[in-house]
Amino acid sequence: MVRSLWTAATGMIAQQTNVDTIANNLANVNTTGYKTQVNEFKSLLYQNIQTKTTSANGDTKPGSAQVGLGVRNASINSVFTTGSFLASESDTAFALDGKGFFAVQGADNQVYYTKNGDFRFTLANNGGNMLATSEGLPVMDTNGRPIILDQNYVVSEITVTQDGELCYPDAANTPQPMGIRLGVFQFNNPNGLEKLGESRYRESAASGAPINEATNQNVEKTKVIQGYLEGSNVQVVDEMVNMIVAQRAYELNSKAITTSDEMLQQANNLRR
Repeated sequence: MVRSLWTAATGMIAQQTNVDTIANNLANVNTTGYKTQVNEFKSLLYQNIQTKTTSANGDTKPGSAQVGLGVRNASINSVFTTGSFLASESDTAFALDGKGFFAVQGADNQVYYTKNGDFRFTLANNGGNMLATSEGLPVMDTNGRPIILDQNYVVSEITVTQDGELCYPDAANTPQPMGIRLGVFQFNNPNGLEKLGESRYRESAASGAPINEATNQNVEKTKVIQGYLEGSNVQVVDEMVNMIVAQRAYELNSKAITTSDEMLQQANNLRR
């Protein structure tokens, strides 16, 4: 009975983490580029009560008696399906239709990756115009350099092709490539990326090295869509159903603890 108390307690702890994950998904339902997270569980060790070769009278038997010792959270994985494309009035709003990520340079000079393409031009240190995130972090090009333009360019007239190429109109008002391309990168295992705040990810040993779509011809290219943002892929109805299931599982584990407590109380009363 004491074993049942601890086993049910592990279930309550695991379901609490599950509810935390679901709550985080619902809280980020309107976060640009957010990806739904899913909780994965695994069973704990099993304790042998009897082996398959023993019985009360010494005869062999084909099955053993094992009791599980509960559950734990194995991992919290992100689902990298594409979210809905939301129209934006900004000329520097970009959505990615595919497996690619934008690259930005953090304040610590490290490279981070994001699906949030809500960019804008800001004043660079050299007086030019730099493409940056809403937090002011520089957006990287395919060569791993910040995208900085001269003051001679009117940034509102810059267009971006589906390949991520920046274009500027010539004298005939025909967009011409500027020789600058938005950096779009893929990963062999995006679930291995380290999750950070502000819809950013960091490369890890589990994710593998970033794959530059501009230099690698063996990957499916991601389309860059100007004037749109990729919304969250959170499905509110699914998350509400998952929350109900998690709540019921939490209640069942709580009931198991209450039942074990009542059985212990009955055992103690046998002495009276």
